[in-house]
Amino acid sequence: MGTFRRVVTGHRADGTSIIASDTAVKSTEVPGLGGIELGTLWASDHTFNYPDDGREAPPSTWFPPIGGVRFIEFVLPAGSDPEKAASAGGDMDAAEQAAPGLLSHFTADAPGMHRSETCDMLYIVSGRCVLELDDGSATALAAGDVVVQSGTMHRWKNPHDEACRVIGAIVGAHMKN
Repeated sequence: MGTFRRVVTGHRADGTSIIASDTAVKSTEVPGLGGIELGTLWASDHTFNYPDDGREAPPSTWFPPIGGVRFIEFVLPAGSDPEKAASAGGDMDAAEQAAPGLLSHFTADAPGMHRSETCDMLYIVSGRCVLELDDGSATALAAGDVVVQSGTMHRWKNPHDEACRVIGAIVGAHMKN
């Protein structure tokens, strides 16, 4: 599981800059998603207002609302395939608790396919994976690649023999119906 040292700055009441926290944060495996690990490295449901004390405000859901942001990591284990994971079943209540609101974005007829009202700016740190879209396209990605996921219907697969680690920022966006 991915573990990061997270150093957060903030301000004293007089405006002087401080280290507000210095702690470890880590990703955890989400039950029912075939070994996929998710982690929120930093989050806000609101536009930032400074100066602030650097205190973390836990997010209400996995995906941010308009004005919100998530700094995330996800790890696709070797051989991960959402269609196979769906057929294996799993504890969906535990998955919902681990990543609130995530499963509500998934489609029932195409396991793993989902769309969120966000712009996801992602960097493949290590490994390889495949990004599939609902037009049937499958784009191979590898370490060093960047993906800007613009509110499209998509799913992730890792047919390779090593895990794929991705970090990124997710920003709430408007979506026309």
